[in-house]
Amino acid sequence: MQDSNNTTDIALCQKGVQWLRQASSEGGKSAYTFSDGGLSEEALLDFVSTEYEYPYVNFESVSLETDFISTLPAKILLKRQIVPVRREDGSVLAVVSNPFQQAGIDELRVMTGLDIEVGVAPRAEIASFIRRSLGLGADTIQSMYDEALESGIQFIRDQEEDVDLAEAAEGASIIRFVNQILAEAVEMRATDVHIEPFENELRVRYRVDGVMQAATIPAEVKQFQPAIVSRIKILSHLDIAEKRVPQDGRIKIMLSGREIDIRVSIIPMLYGEAVVMRLLDRSSVLLGPEKVGMSKDDLYVFSEVVKRPHGIILVTGPTGSGKTTTLYAGLSHINDIGRKIITIEDPIEYQLYGINQIQVSTKTGLTFAMGLRSILRHDPDVVLVGEIRDRETAEIAVQASLTGHLVFSTLHTNDAPGALTRLVDMGVEPYLVASSLEAVIAQRLIRMLCEHCKKQMPQNEVDSLRNRYGDQLSEKLYVATGCKKCQGTGYHGRAGIFELMVVTEDIRTLLLKNATPRDIRQEAMKHGMKSLRQDAWRYLDSGQTTLKEILRVTKDEFVFRNAAVEGQE
Repeated sequence: MQDSNNTTDIALCQKGVQWLRQASSEGGKSAYTFSDGGLSEEALLDFVSTEYEYPYVNFESVSLETDFISTLPAKILLKRQIVPVRREDGSVLAVVSNPFQQAGIDELRVMTGLDIEVGVAPRAEIASFIRRSLGLGADTIQSMYDEALESGIQFIRDQEEDVDLAEAAEGASIIRFVNQILAEAVEMRATDVHIEPFENELRVRYRVDGVMQAATIPAEVKQFQPAIVSRIKILSHLDIAEKRVPQDGRIKIMLSGREIDIRVSIIPMLYGEAVVMRLLDRSSVLLGPEKVGMSKDDLYVFSEVVKRPHGIILVTGPTGSGKTTTLYAGLSHINDIGRKIITIEDPIEYQLYGINQIQVSTKTGLTFAMGLRSILRHDPDVVLVGEIRDRETAEIAVQASLTGHLVFSTLHTNDAPGALTRLVDMGVEPYLVASSLEAVIAQRLIRMLCEHCKKQMPQNEVDSLRNRYGDQLSEKLYVATGCKKCQGTGYHGRAGIFELMVVTEDIRTLLLKNATPRDIRQEAMKHGMKSLRQDAWRYLDSGQTTLKEILRVTKDEFVFRNAAVEGQE
């Protein structure tokens, strides 16, 4: 234990041991609330490990005997928060968070018929390890079977139609399992949850920091696939009887004091209905240009551009690249009592105070184009159109900008110069694009290194890369390794990189001459525009990301042989 010679720390630890003993003797829960004087659970267990000779188990170095643990009731292991991690010489090393609570240890001794050696680890780490090893919702599987048998519900195979899915979906264990999926997603900082049906399994994956990660799911869950999908449909106010056409819905939940909106999309697939849920955490919305991660120079230009009285400002990039967050940041910067701001979005991702927001509705025929026409009759100063998807919307947005409105919108292009030619390809006349467009921002999100486990790259490898890429690379580079803090990915969180192009008179002239995006790019870079890759170097210089991550997310004008970088991590 750190500072174990400190008498105050020892006194706190001894008091903590008394609390553990009291909790175990009273049959109390072993969830720790003892934090007087700043004593952490880890410090207390470190003290217990030293004083009572219980090994402190680091789960990162443990490989579980899955064949052995699968024979034990997951319900008991999770209820008692005990995990047998090693079996040898007629005994089992069982890890607990409270070694003085003997009930779980005794039950494990009876179940295995083996001697039990006790190790200690924090409760959260034990729960996480069991969940990773046995699968998400492992403790609810037996309950699902029990409830199904008690209610007369047959196990669902081959899409049997004689099963009452409404009744099955309201079973306590089905409800608990869906709740566990959502809680796990929020805990992992996932932006999306994918529930995918295959012939012999139901796969659940989370998108964390832009990369898909598979969740461990017990194989038995496959039998309850239709009931799980029906439960999600009920939460989303969708038709559980309709399985032939796609459906979209929405769920709003509160978890640990955080309000989270979930957009639900359900599409029929070969082996059942697939579900994708996009999680929008209202508490994490970043308002203000200074919070989106722009460099100092780009931030100054962006803050000035959004103050212009009229014109179009476009943000481009793929789905999930943070376009909406950047648009909201721009709106928040100019949102005051003197301006009327109206948005039309699909969907409204975050509610902004003082801004009038309209939800697109295909059911009622309220499209971007129709909504934009109506918005202009409400005398706005600033308009946000969630996305320019077609020629009609593009032409109305251009006309709105030419009649004295400032228009914000998004477009799907790979870079900033490509947005100009994309509008022309949609059918908007080049002279209208040239006269209305004020700025284009292309952006991506790159993963940031986990500060707990990042390691410095060996100098000889750095020198080799600097020979290839030149002095634009830092003298110190880092690589991702992986730890429990980052779920073994080596990365934690993402940050934006930007390509900000202000449309100058020279660029307008090029557009009128039907110039290519490459010609427009070269002209923009003469006026100070940085490419996405060039902007990303600042995170490399500060040791916040890796060269491999930058190469993964961005492209350059030149083709590099990146084999030297691949395999570094």
